[in-house]
Amino acid sequence: MDAVRVALLREVLAGTEWLGATRRFARALRGSVVSHGGGLLLVGTPAYEPWHLAAHLVDEAAWSGTPELAPTLVRHDARPSDPAHLAVGLGRLEAARRGETLLVVSPVSPLSPEGPAAPLLERVSDARRAGATVLALGPDGGELPAVAHETLAVPAGSELDLDTVQHLVSAAAGENALPAPRGRRRFRGRVARLAEHLTAPPPARW
Repeated sequence: MDAVRVALLREVLAGTEWLGATRRFARALRGSVVSHGGGLLLVGTPAYEPWHLAAHLVDEAAWSGTPELAPTLVRHDARPSDPAHLAVGLGRLEAARRGETLLVVSPVSPLSPEGPAAPLLERVSDARRAGATVLALGPDGGELPAVAHETLAVPAGSELDLDTVQHLVSAAAGENALPAPRGRRRFRGRVARLAEHLTAPPPARW
């Protein structure tokens, strides 16, 4: 989803709780990583890896001049032979310490068979006890939100799916100021940003 589509989606969602909720979560994410100079770890479940969110956060980090937003993608099946940015395994969570931020994305309820496995929840809990800031994005209920400092719930059957919410969160995290009043100036700014993106060299593929 490009910048113009995000802007149009925000227009459609005007007056709903989603804009405020995604911006509050994005501010918590950005505030945590910027205040500590980076250290963002991003992890999904054994059945779901948040590839697109990782790529969008890398883009937002570059566009906004906020390198702290660029995450380390932690993978359940990482192998030493993988490219360096894809070779970080769950052991990285065991090394998480104070000043780092852990963002956990789950597309299903933690109570379901496809939800976060117990070993992952244990690692997340250990990271929090070690001082890391934990944020959770996904369905409400279960153990995952209980161990997070900040949660954005995307209940099953809600108006937006998890992928769309991730687009809104990543875009809001890259905003350098409070959103301008709705109107031509805001829209033109998004278009200019899109044009800059289209003329830039292609990013490295995940």
